[in-house]
Amino acid sequence: MPNFFAAPATDTSREDFLTLIETGNVKIERIASHGAASPAGFWYDQAADEWVMLVRGHATLEFQDRGLVELRAGDWEFIAAHVRHRVSSTSQDALWLAVHVGVS
Repeated sequence: MPNFFAAPATDTSREDFLTLIETGNVKIERIASHGAASPAGFWYDQAADEWVMLVRGHATLEFQDRGLVELRAGDWEFIAAHVRHRVSSTSQDALWLAVHVGVS
């Protein structure tokens, strides 16, 4: 039986994305951040809505239109399509559950 907290060892110098389920227009993934952040000046501008929950660790998201949002384990955020955002910082143990809706 798969375990959300147990994942194969990977390169911990970058974020690690693992698709758990992808069906229709929904994609659910596990993201291990390993202390990674978005490059300076980089903004995500995604075509799909995204709901993220920080399962472990702490992180800071930055939204172009509303500034910084601090997250601790259990906190979640809904990010509507085309809302520009970036990952400002993450802890080494940061682990996310992400649900993308409207993917093509």
